[in-house]
Amino acid sequence: MGEFDAIRPYDDSEVPAVMARLFRDQAFLDILTHFRFPRLAGTFGWLLRPLIAYRLRREFAGVSSVATLQDKVEVYVDQTIERATDGVTYTGVEQFKSGQAYLFLANHRDIVMDPAFVNYAVYHAGLPTPRIAIGDNLLQKPFVSDLMRLNKSFIVHRSIAGRREKMAAYQLLSAYINHSIRHDCQSIWIAQAEGRAKDGDDRTESAILKMFHMSRKDEPFAEVIRSLNLTPVSISYEYDPCDQAKARELYIRATSGSYTKVPGEDDASIAKGITGYKGRVHVNFAAPLTGEFEDTKVLATEMDRQILEGYRLFPVHYLAYAQWSGTDPQLQVPAAAQLFPAEELAKAQAQWRSRLEACPVEHRPYLVQQYATPVRNQYRVKAGLAL
Repeated sequence: MGEFDAIRPYDDSEVPAVMARLFRDQAFLDILTHFRFPRLAGTFGWLLRPLIAYRLRREFAGVSSVATLQDKVEVYVDQTIERATDGVTYTGVEQFKSGQAYLFLANHRDIVMDPAFVNYAVYHAGLPTPRIAIGDNLLQKPFVSDLMRLNKSFIVHRSIAGRREKMAAYQLLSAYINHSIRHDCQSIWIAQAEGRAKDGDDRTESAILKMFHMSRKDEPFAEVIRSLNLTPVSISYEYDPCDQAKARELYIRATSGSYTKVPGEDDASIAKGITGYKGRVHVNFAAPLTGEFEDTKVLATEMDRQILEGYRLFPVHYLAYAQWSGTDPQLQVPAAAQLFPAEELAKAQAQWRSRLEACPVEHRPYLVQQYATPVRNQYRVKAGLAL
C-alpha cells in the first residue's frame, strides 16, 4: 500500500474498475433516476435504473484515464453552469504556466461549485485541473467517495476525534500536498477555512497554513510557502442558491446557541448549490505569494487582503450593505446607484426584493449580513484598516 493510498484521488489504472462499480451502485443509479425522471422515478424506478446504467456504460465505454473522463464530463459541467448562471468570468488565469503546479487557496461559499468554477477557469485555459481537497464528512456514501476521487479529489479527515490521530492525519495531508506540487507537479485546490463562510465573512484559518509546513518542519516557513506557489483565489457569486438555508442556520445558532444538521442536509446543499440560480460568477486568481512570511499570522493577514481585494462586488452586495445594521462608519462606501448603470441596478433591486420577501422576517438580518459583509471587508482592506 502506498503512503497516500487512504486519501489520494484514483489514478488512471483504477478508472475502469471504479466506473464499473459506480454503474452497479443502486444508490447512485437511484439518484440519477430521480434527477433525470423526477415524476416517473417512484413508480418506474425499477425499470429506469437498468436503462440508465446501460446508457452510462455505453457513453463512457473506452474511458480509461482521469483526463479523458474529465473531457467527457466537462460538457455536462458547462451545460450546468450555463443553465444556473448568467455567465462566468475570470481574471489572472493567464499568468499560470504549463508544467508548473500551484496551491490554490480560496474563499469558501459552496461545497461543490467553488472548486468546480476554479476547474472551469483552469480547464478552459488549457491547463491541467487541480486536485481538490474534500472533507470526509461529505463522503458518507461509497458512490460519492468514488465520484469525487475519480474527479481528482483527495480526502481531508475531519471526523477524527483523538488529538494524536488528528495530528497524524494533518501530517499525512501536509506530506501529500507537498508531494503533489513538488514531485507530481499537480496543482491543489483547498478552502481557506474549514466549512463555508455562511455569514459572508471570508477569513483564512492559520491552522490550514500551519498544516502546509507540518511535513517540512526542518525548513524555514517562508521557503516552504514559496516552494508551493501559494495562490490566493477569490470566488464571487452574485446570488447564493443556499442563502436562505444559511440565513436559517445563522438565526438558529444566534437564538439557541447551536445548530445540528439533519440527515441529508449536506446532500440537499450540494444539489441546491449545483442547480440553483447564481447570477453572475467571477473567479480571480492573484499572483502566487513570494514574500518573506515569518509565521502563519502574517501570512493569513496577506491571504485575507488578497482574497478580499480580488472579490468582485455586484449591485446586490451594495444594496444589502445599505440596509445592514453592521455598517462601518469609518468607511466611505458609495451607493449602488453611483457604481452601476440604471438598468443593471433595477434588475438587481427586483431580484433582491424577491429574495427578501421569500425569507422569513426573523431570518432576514442574516440574509442581509451574507451579502453586506464582503462590502465592509473589501472597503476596510482598501482603507488599510484591520479586519
